[in-house]
Amino acid sequence: MSYEMIALLMFSAMMLLLLTGQRVFGVIGFVGAASALLLWGQGGVEMPFSAAIQLMNWYPLLTLPLFIYMGYMLSESGIASELYEMFHVWMGSLRGGLAVGTIGLMVVVSAMNGLSVAGMAIGATIALPELLRRGYDKVMVTGVIQAGSSLGILVPPSVVLVLYGMIARQPVSQLWLAGAIPGLILAGLFVLYIVIRCRLQPHLGPALPAEERQMSLAEKLKLLRAGLLPLMIFFFMTGLFLMGVTSLVESSAVGAVAATLAALIKRRLTWKVIESTVHKTLGISCMFMWIILAALCFGAVFDGLGAVRAIENVFLDRIGMSPWQILVMMQLSYVLLGMFLDDTAMLVIVAPLYVPLVISLGFDPIWYGVLYTITVQIAYMTPPFGYNLFLMRAMAPPEVSLGDIYRSVWPFVGIMLIGLALITIFPQLALWLPQLYRGY
Repeated sequence: MSYEMIALLMFSAMMLLLLTGQRVFGVIGFVGAASALLLWGQGGVEMPFSAAIQLMNWYPLLTLPLFIYMGYMLSESGIASELYEMFHVWMGSLRGGLAVGTIGLMVVVSAMNGLSVAGMAIGATIALPELLRRGYDKVMVTGVIQAGSSLGILVPPSVVLVLYGMIARQPVSQLWLAGAIPGLILAGLFVLYIVIRCRLQPHLGPALPAEERQMSLAEKLKLLRAGLLPLMIFFFMTGLFLMGVTSLVESSAVGAVAATLAALIKRRLTWKVIESTVHKTLGISCMFMWIILAALCFGAVFDGLGAVRAIENVFLDRIGMSPWQILVMMQLSYVLLGMFLDDTAMLVIVAPLYVPLVISLGFDPIWYGVLYTITVQIAYMTPPFGYNLFLMRAMAPPEVSLGDIYRSVWPFVGIMLIGLALITIFPQLALWLPQLYRGY
């Protein structure tokens, strides 16, 4: 049997097992380990073991639980909710101001946690009820929260970019820097859309009544100080890293300690908060570690088969596709997979195949990591089976129907496509900051 046929059987077996509802890491790890055993006999059992050792020796992996802990500590202690109160008061006079503030909240939550699910949870539980109570259009604000939470895997410290860096063997610090400007561009485009649409249709996002905005300057400054605390933690943490004072792992430790001290100073560091934060951190961290372990095992077998080179020959030599056509095809496959899988599952399934192919085609793997994160979030928000759509339905109040959720995402999907096109046409939007920082 040819290596191409073996690679096709591995991929087909993996997709078939996923349809049975088994856990992603179990399916991928099993297919990788079983294929190694069948191909190379007893020596093949070393491949899963080597993947485990490689994972445990990867020092930057320590950033994963520390950043997740920081985000959950700020969220569970209620410090993140003060951000929304700050936006509520300071931007309430603007039509659509609370929706703009919600985008700001999503950006900061993304920066604190690195997970889109965390942003969705905070937006749906804190922002959405308040926006609906203030008379905002339910279709528009539902889209705002879904779009804002999509920044969670793009704005640093992105946990998914840590996973991409591990699988693609690319420096995480460069990936984070590459995601910063595109993330801010998308946030700016979202804000611009909200402001323009609420100016044209004021009933969609009314300004707060004057009596609710009447607050002394001292009270506003006090609220501003409380809301800026999470921002101060984030900038202190990243500032030390960018200045070279701390390493990547040390910066994540600084963030975790600062979040704990902030909760302690505000007298919110209860046993319940600690237990919930540690429990959620452990669950998310273990999930990512198992996924990375399975991906490394599967990728090692793929590399050993030379499957990437074979696929490159099929598309370039036999079919005659250009590198850009292959790139577009890969991005479209993410949209298709996003109807059924989450971002980590998609990455683990296709990264062992796509990333080496991207490099062999002459594209920058750091730049491609940014394209990947934007594309999978578009897939998340695309009906009928987008992952974020059903997540929002589970968290939204009863008056928000699934039809409302479907209609809410289309303007923001269009905006994200514009952002994706900008990053594709102008790669320096993603690569300028990494090049500036370390001469990448």
